[in-house]
Amino acid sequence: MASSSSVLLVVALFAVFLGSAHGIAKVPPGPNITAEYGDKWLDAKSTWYGKPTGAGPKDNGGACGYKDVDKAPFNGMTGCGNTPIFKDGRGCGSCFEIKCTKPESCSGEAVTVTITDDNEEPIAPYHFDLSGHAFGSMAKKGEEQKLRSAGELELQFRRVKCKYPDGTKPTFHVEKASNPNYLAILVKYVDGDGDVVAVDIKEKGKDKWIELKESWGAVWRIDTPDKLTGPFTVRYTTEGGTKSEVEDVIPEGWKADTSYSAK
Repeated sequence: MASSSSVLLVVALFAVFLGSAHGIAKVPPGPNITAEYGDKWLDAKSTWYGKPTGAGPKDNGGACGYKDVDKAPFNGMTGCGNTPIFKDGRGCGSCFEIKCTKPESCSGEAVTVTITDDNEEPIAPYHFDLSGHAFGSMAKKGEEQKLRSAGELELQFRRVKCKYPDGTKPTFHVEKASNPNYLAILVKYVDGDGDVVAVDIKEKGKDKWIELKESWGAVWRIDTPDKLTGPFTVRYTTEGGTKSEVEDVIPEGWKADTSYSAK
C-alpha cells in the first residue's frame, strides 16, 4: 500500500502537469511602471474583454471607480493593467501608447489607452486586458474583428503623458454615502501624469489642509467626528510630484453622487 507522502507527491506532480498543460503557470509581475517618459518600448501580453466594440466592463466602469468609460473623454480607449501597472489603484488614470506588429492584421501604429480597471491574471510580467474597442484599434483599418479573433497577442507599450481634449477639466465626484462626517472623492481627468498619489482638502476660511486616505481605485476618503461643510479647495498630487489646487471646487451644500469640475 502506498504511503500518504507518496500519494501527496503524485497529486502535487499531477497538479503541476495540469497547470503546464493548460498554460496557467504563474508568471511573476515586472517592476512597477512609474512616471518616467521616454522613447523606450517594453513588451507585454494583451487580451481583451467585454463586447467586441465596447469599453470593457458590462457597466462601463471598472476597478478605478470611473463611470461611463464608453463616453468622452475616454471613449472606450481603456483597459485593465496588471499589478505593476494598476498598482493597487495608484495607476488609475495613467496613459500608455500601445502597438502590435503580429499577427498580420496589426497596423504597427501606436494608439493611446487609459488605465481604468484591474487585471490580476498572471500570464506575463506586463499584461493589458483591453476593451474590445481598444484592442481592435491596433488593427489595420477594416481588420479590427480579425485582430480581436486572435484573442491574445504580444504588444509593445510605453507610458505617455495624458492629453485630454480641450475643455476637459479635472473633475471630483463626491461618492455615494458621503455625508458631513464621511467624504469620499473620486478624482478623474487629470492631464499629465494622469494618476493621483495624494489628495488633501481645505475648508473655505481655514488654513489647515486635511489629508484624505486611499479608499479604493481612484477614490480618496476621510472619516471625521467634525462636520465638513464646504466649500472645499482640493489639492491633488500626481506620481511625478506635480501638485495642483482647485479652489472652492466642491461647493457649500454639496451633494453625494455628484461631480464637480474645475472652473
